[in-house]
Amino acid sequence: MAHGFTARTTTALVGTLFGLALVAVMGALSVAAARLTGLTSEETVTLQGYDPTLDFSGLVMAGIVVAGLGVLNDVTITQASAVWQLHEVDPSMTWRELYSRGMAVGRDHIASTVYTIVFAYAGAALPLLLLFELYSQPWEVVLTSSALSEEVIRTLVGAIALVLAVPVTTAVGAFFAKAADTSAGTATERRVTALRSRFAR
Repeated sequence: MAHGFTARTTTALVGTLFGLALVAVMGALSVAAARLTGLTSEETVTLQGYDPTLDFSGLVMAGIVVAGLGVLNDVTITQASAVWQLHEVDPSMTWRELYSRGMAVGRDHIASTVYTIVFAYAGAALPLLLLFELYSQPWEVVLTSSALSEEVIRTLVGAIALVLAVPVTTAVGAFFAKAADTSAGTATERRVTALRSRFAR
């Protein structure tokens, strides 16, 4: 709704949904494999007191999906816009050329966004990281703790989904851009044919 209903936003939506499906699947597998309980903060312990029937592992999973959605939405709309701008600058580019140039932009975008994810989660977990430093625990104990595992899984899942969603968004964007160009050309040809037939009469 923010960007309007166009082929460009449809491209971003396809990329976002693809990435979101990856986040959901990888998040579920990671939470199950790490056996995360979700009871790692005062808020969750308090919430358990109010409603012990809540699935806190599911709450971790929901947090991963919401965080992934925010990142994916930003990247896919920007990537779709980049592909369409490239097409408008040079409509003669083939799908392959459009995809290749779009991915050149996408690679830089992936790197900068992954940095953003890592620093954002590190900033949010800074008090936790300081506690680990004060406790002077071995790194393997710190890395496998539930609190840090949640942050690591959230970061990795979001980054992997992002890396895979950009090529898909770029490919779909290049396809829609060329398809729109073809349909516009076909419509123009029909108008020209109709005008010729009128003048011929």
